[in-house]
Amino acid sequence: MRGSNNPEAVVARLETATNAHDLAALTACFSDDYVNATPVHPAQGFTGSAQVERNWAALFGAIPDLRSHLLATAVDGATVWSEWEMSGTRPDGSAHLMRGVIIFTVDAEVIVAARFYLEPVTASGAGIDDAIARATHATDGGARP
Repeated sequence: MRGSNNPEAVVARLETATNAHDLAALTACFSDDYVNATPVHPAQGFTGSAQVERNWAALFGAIPDLRSHLLATAVDGATVWSEWEMSGTRPDGSAHLMRGVIIFTVDAEVIVAARFYLEPVTASGAGIDDAIARATHATDGGARP
């Protein structure tokens, strides 16, 4: 590793750049060879800060009031566990709300990797019994013993 002085400060800088909608400053938080793993949706993983820039340009364009809130962090060496909430309003007036965890690896004051677990919030719908039934492929809608 190239060395990292303050991984938590890099993540805080990312939050500041996001809330300022400063695409250049946001992209500068990531190494050129950044690796994003999305374990829940593996096909959405990618490599490179150019894709970071494309992603955020689209988000800033579609959600002009996008706000990012870094709710909590825990640091272990070069690893920052971070809990996020991102909110805003889509062009159709509907709410954009995502919550979750991103585990960053920081080296030489830039993010070199992340495991991304940020997901859209669904406030209504199936309850826990239905979710367990889907997870276990139960057909009667109830949890299995």
